[in-house]
Amino acid sequence: MNLAINVTQHQLMDVLLNVAVARPVFIWGAPGIGKSALVEAFAQQVGLPCVSLLGSQLAPEDIIGVPQIVEGKSRFCPPTQIAREEPYCLFLDELNACSQEVQKAFYSLIHERRIGDYHLPEGSIVIGAGNRAQDSAIVKPMSSALINRMFHVQLLVSHEQWLSWAYANGIHPYVLQFLQVRPDYLWSQPPKTEEPFSTPRSWHMLSDALHEFGEGLTSEIVGVLAYGCLTPQHAAQFKAFHKNLQGKYQLNRILEGEASFPSAPEDRDVLYFLADSFRAQIKKELPPDKASVSDGHKRFAHRAKALLKDLSAISLEMAQMVVARHEDGDGLPDWFVVEVIRDLPRLAMDRKGK
Repeated sequence: MNLAINVTQHQLMDVLLNVAVARPVFIWGAPGIGKSALVEAFAQQVGLPCVSLLGSQLAPEDIIGVPQIVEGKSRFCPPTQIAREEPYCLFLDELNACSQEVQKAFYSLIHERRIGDYHLPEGSIVIGAGNRAQDSAIVKPMSSALINRMFHVQLLVSHEQWLSWAYANGIHPYVLQFLQVRPDYLWSQPPKTEEPFSTPRSWHMLSDALHEFGEGLTSEIVGVLAYGCLTPQHAAQFKAFHKNLQGKYQLNRILEGEASFPSAPEDRDVLYFLADSFRAQIKKELPPDKASVSDGHKRFAHRAKALLKDLSAISLEMAQMVVARHEDGDGLPDWFVVEVIRDLPRLAMDRKGK
């Protein structure tokens, strides 16, 4: 399922606080973006215990229970995990990974808040969550009857809100510094092949590993940890970032004129990281519309063009990478690219001839 409108983490909490108390809510979203953690935080905020059921591991009897003979009649007894006396938040994680039989077992629980003769205590909340078919996750089509019993919302990763949470929750400084420079690396589309990929969860995992190694981190170890958690391209960039921290080449110092781009062959990976970060910084600092350009923007653009000239003297390929428009249409502001072509004709000629 793809909804027309996405919500951020903060917006999701508002939705849950206002909708989930009245109607069951289903949260759609890619793996590793914090759906489960947000539901647990919501339950804590409203003062309810959170009971999680993992849909991919359930059988129908795990929901409706097993029959017992009571006074000569059969009666289904739901499991104690569900049949509670006090109100609680029932979280049905990976609900759309259930078999059709299990999905049917949830119908009355979600719509009428009951299983057989057992009714959820007044004030209980039911929330479901699941991945989307395009996420290469184990999902099954959700029946129209089940879809129509729930309010649906799609969670979007917000790097600003995740970083705000990360600063308050002890995420490793290397992870924080890197994602400040490359917030677009916080999440990547799950790959079609079996390999790690970047999500808020995998960055948290990398942070934990970095903390465990403590002061004994080497560039090689950082590479091992990064490649074990992240999209390969992101892992390579993170390793180069760590190497850059240990050396004398930092982008902010280069922008301020206190350092220059590295030119030694052994620093090629650092140069690639700096060039990629330089491109991201230009996009961040300069407005897309020339009418919005201030004197401060003009000064930054002038400095950026000077650095592009320096970079092209070291590696035309890297300089071209900075100014090139990507296949997905992502590029630097058009007005800035026009100025680059005007002021750096050699670079522009090489781009045309490539």
